[in-house]
Amino acid sequence: MRFLGHIIVTGLALWVTALILPGMHLGDDSATVLTQVITIAVIALILALINTIVKPILSFLTFPITCLTLGLFQLVINTLMLLLTSWVSGLLGLTLDFDTFWWALLAGVIVGVLSAIVEAVTGIGDESGSRREVRD
Repeated sequence: MRFLGHIIVTGLALWVTALILPGMHLGDDSATVLTQVITIAVIALILALINTIVKPILSFLTFPITCLTLGLFQLVINTLMLLLTSWVSGLLGLTLDFDTFWWALLAGVIVGVLSAIVEAVTGIGDESGSRREVRD
């Protein structure tokens, strides 16, 4: 159930980011609303799967450079995950394009921030799956 919540949050974050950034293109603008929603959902699923499978391996392999840059290299890893998602979704006939690497970097930052905010507010990212009670 948490995985489905993550996909929904990621899809919303991708959609809002595409509205904000002129260098990010998500879905076909001339498509129907249902087609756009399904496209965003599938792209969010692809991104979630890539973040589940590829990102931990890449993070492990780049751990030394991440330490040297005090964690800033994680931004590059997030950007690479978005670009990989763009490539995979292109193979499936879905549209997720970035004009340049820098637009993808900015999109990664915005998607990460938006996802963190929504997950913190809704409690989706909570390890126990529910909100913790405050005890006296």
